Amino acid sequence: MTAALITAGFVSGIIAGMGVGGGSILVPILAVFTTLSQQEIQGINLVVFIPASIAALCVHKKTGNIDFSLAKPIIIYGIIGAAAGAFAAIALDASVLRKIFAVFIFIIGVFQLTKKDRS
Repeated sequence: MTAALITAGFVSGIIAGMGVGGGSILVPILAVFTTLSQQEIQGINLVVFIPASIAALCVHKKTGNIDFSLAKPIIIYGIIGAAAGAFAAIALDASVLRKIFAVFIFIIGVFQLTKKDRS
């Protein structure tokens, strides 16, 4: 299990650095390879997200990839949404939360597979 967790941390860090969201890798791996509740898994994901985000933010800021005028309102409303989501996650049964997360990841996957290249 330790090798799976080390691999999960490494791969989710790479994915997070790309701006995709390392939780899309970390949460399913923790759900499969541990006996943690869904709330505990998502809590761990959030703790892991902080240093990964800071590292990615430093690199992207240094290369000029951030428009802070656009980021500010997203950050403000993101904090409000994160608090609401955290309270909802605590209130929901773990099996319901796991299903909601699975549907969300599935929808994001379908979107990524079907979107047209915007570059």
